[in-house]
Amino acid sequence: MSNAFLRMVAGSEEYSYSLLTTGEMVMGRDPNSCQILLDSHVYTMVSRRHATIRPSLTPDGRTSFLLCDLGSANGTYLNGQILQGCQELQNGDRITLGSNGPQFFFEYQYQYNPQPPVGTPQSAPPKNTAAFNSSPPPPSTNDDTSLSQLIPLLSAPKDLTRKAYLIPGIITVVFVVLLFFVQGYLYQILLGAYLSGATLYFIYQLCGKPKPWWVLIASTVTTIVVLVSPILNLFIFVFRGILPGSIPEDPSNLSFPELFIRFFFGAGLLEELLKALPIIGFYLIGKSLASPRRERIGVWEPLDGILLGAASAVGFTLFETLGQYVPGRIAEVAQEMGTEAGLGAGLQLLIPRILGEVAGHMAWSGWFGYCIGLSILKPRLASRILPIGYLSASGLHGLWNSSAGLAGSLGVFVLGLLVVVGGISYVLFVTAIIKARALSPTREQNFATRFFK
Repeated sequence: MSNAFLRMVAGSEEYSYSLLTTGEMVMGRDPNSCQILLDSHVYTMVSRRHATIRPSLTPDGRTSFLLCDLGSANGTYLNGQILQGCQELQNGDRITLGSNGPQFFFEYQYQYNPQPPVGTPQSAPPKNTAAFNSSPPPPSTNDDTSLSQLIPLLSAPKDLTRKAYLIPGIITVVFVVLLFFVQGYLYQILLGAYLSGATLYFIYQLCGKPKPWWVLIASTVTTIVVLVSPILNLFIFVFRGILPGSIPEDPSNLSFPELFIRFFFGAGLLEELLKALPIIGFYLIGKSLASPRRERIGVWEPLDGILLGAASAVGFTLFETLGQYVPGRIAEVAQEMGTEAGLGAGLQLLIPRILGEVAGHMAWSGWFGYCIGLSILKPRLASRILPIGYLSASGLHGLWNSSAGLAGSLGVFVLGLLVVVGGISYVLFVTAIIKARALSPTREQNFATRFFK
């Protein structure tokens, strides 16, 4: 039995069309001959009869579907390539009517139900037996309890690691034990690493696309390596030396517009481009690999960019927090009030900085990663998508830093401003995740979504 659908994503709306196994379905703007009708006022690039999908029976009894262009003016594209004649559709294929027209995703399920050969007698249940009794069987009166019921571990389910979050639970136990036996700055390093990992895992669950964890860890480590390499000095020279991004030690003497411009160049543009380097690197690595490793490791859709961008942000936050801010805070307070007070002050700074990355560094990098993945999914629009993502992420980054820089002069007002900026950043980030899940060519296999018949 075949179940095939076309899924169209338009703005915030999503439409699903069930494909027929007995006849073709024409896509276009002609209301009299098209089964998949598109608004002629919105989709002017679509021909009246643009393309069709025809069922075809294979030798093994399966129904396949062929996509055929009907001589459209702007062409039909399959996975970004112009369609010549007809081609069989595969699950997850992306269909575009015109180079920048509406997009459809082909989703297909086949359930094989073998039938007995013609002429084979089929046994029928004898009369006057339970097969003809429509009433349910009587409830069991057996009160015995099996050993597996008493000790469920003896019959652990096959998907224990997924349903019980087994790996995250074990990692938590390991970190908790370690935190009991360490103290001082090592305690803060372990706590920061755990909180960062938990935040990234939260984003991973929201995205719902299986991505090897070694790829995400490699993205985190790559960013840390870049920060300790001469590459950082080159970035600082360009954005803070050549461009107007020099950041003063005392920002209270500057007006808000001037402070924002400096943080926009010296923090926003600099750091968002730096955090995007692992995304670009894995995209280039993926291009050299064969399928399916190319799709698993590389960057081929917005969800890939989001996950790698979020992982890169973890590396940046850990380096910035544990390598600069927390040690500086500890030394500052310890000089006046002692080592214990300094460690306490460092811990007070560590927790909000790490947890806040979901509305800060992780949100900005994830949003820019979404735009990078979207530009790969829609290469003809990349020249527009990439600048929008880069500038908007850098703008929010600069706005956050410039607002925090005025805390000494504006006082409580800054708290409200930071809440607004952080809230906008988080909303932008999670809406990008939701949209990326809808656009994902592998949506049927992603664990955050389901394929409904």
